[in-house]
Amino acid sequence: MKKFHLAFAWAVALLLGVSAAFAADKPKYIFLFIGDGMSIPQRMMAEEFNMRLNGEGLSINSFPYQVMTTTRSTNSFITDSAASGTAIACGEKTENGTIGMDSSKTRNLVSTAEVARDAGKKVGIITSVTINHATPAAFYGHNPSRGNGYELGLDLIKSNFDFFGGGGVSEHGDGDADIYDLAAQAGYTVLHDPQDLLKLKPGCGKVLAVQKDGALPYAIDDPDGFRIADYLRKAVELLEDDPDGFFIMTEGGKIDWMCHANDAGTTMREVIDMDKAVKVAEEFAAQHPDETLIVVTGDHETGGLTLGFADTGYNSYIERLQYQKCSQDEFSGKLREVANDYEGVKSAITEWFGLKFDGEDDDPMQLTDAEKNEIRDAYDRSGEDHKEISRVTHTVVKIFDNKAGLGWTSGAHTALPVNTSAKGVGADLFKGMIDNTDVSKKLKSLIL
Repeated sequence: MKKFHLAFAWAVALLLGVSAAFAADKPKYIFLFIGDGMSIPQRMMAEEFNMRLNGEGLSINSFPYQVMTTTRSTNSFITDSAASGTAIACGEKTENGTIGMDSSKTRNLVSTAEVARDAGKKVGIITSVTINHATPAAFYGHNPSRGNGYELGLDLIKSNFDFFGGGGVSEHGDGDADIYDLAAQAGYTVLHDPQDLLKLKPGCGKVLAVQKDGALPYAIDDPDGFRIADYLRKAVELLEDDPDGFFIMTEGGKIDWMCHANDAGTTMREVIDMDKAVKVAEEFAAQHPDETLIVVTGDHETGGLTLGFADTGYNSYIERLQYQKCSQDEFSGKLREVANDYEGVKSAITEWFGLKFDGEDDDPMQLTDAEKNEIRDAYDRSGEDHKEISRVTHTVVKIFDNKAGLGWTSGAHTALPVNTSAKGVGADLFKGMIDNTDVSKKLKSLIL
């Protein structure tokens, strides 16, 4: 009889141990980061730049689990952000342009964020682009077209998620139909000044803290501004008191925009900007090591970035990206101010990109005669009033990137696989080669 009780006690202890181990595999806090347009080239460019200038790489590249991830949509080998965002968010493929619905556009899909909400977790969505852009919208929206920004704004309110931060709502309407007014009526504290956000305390309720209009500035143009890392830090403070934990998706959305523009210097700084947000999650995880999972992925590659250029051979000069002082969007504005004076244009090029028209031939930033002629030709073709001065910008950026040993093959998306990185509780699920739909499937399995 004594042996029976002992055996029974061991059995109960074993079952309790299994239950405890199973529970331990379910993270209370989940961070998901998505670099829009970010694949291996973008990550390695930023890694190498950081290594050469600061002696350390990106945090995301140091994660213990790193897996290749395919990205195609149902109707294209090359996905767009709506289809890839939906796949990552919901775990099912759809057609390009579709948000949170299946390919037939008749059935709503369920996102990881919605599953987390229904499981009692608090939910946050943060992005550097507009909050109803394709990728963030895939976590709360259901619409046959990513272009229906106003309707997606209505879905944002309907989601009842706890925190939205970053870029403003596009197509937010006017008067009584204004998305911000409707959000306030639905119980959201609507803020457009980051300083007002910093004043909020836990227990304040639902928050919509975004710019009034448009995306956040590029990191290179606003290095000391309120960045996605700052939004995330505040979101964590406001959401961590929930006994069931939280799910927060943070997007580095403007990586994609500057890859479309083939601007390596600005792209690289956007990747680093997102990596800084990841470090916020790591700081939190250090305080909650047995309860936190961090996953980082990309939705697709943009631009066909190549880490090498024919004229530089086997040499790489990525450290030269430090000489770029502003995004090409900002630079075009600076050129417009001096557009009628070519000498002023030349001075601006030297000031903001470090490219020199007069100097020593052995100076790596010295322009060749062919490059000077290329810039002058772009200037001459910018029109009588130089309304197309952006021609000069694009030419300068191309020459600058090439001098850094970088090239581009496209101004659009490519089918290159992305890399998914994981760290923390449940990270061991991310092994081998996976599809982007698997990100959602694995996260849902850790929530349900």
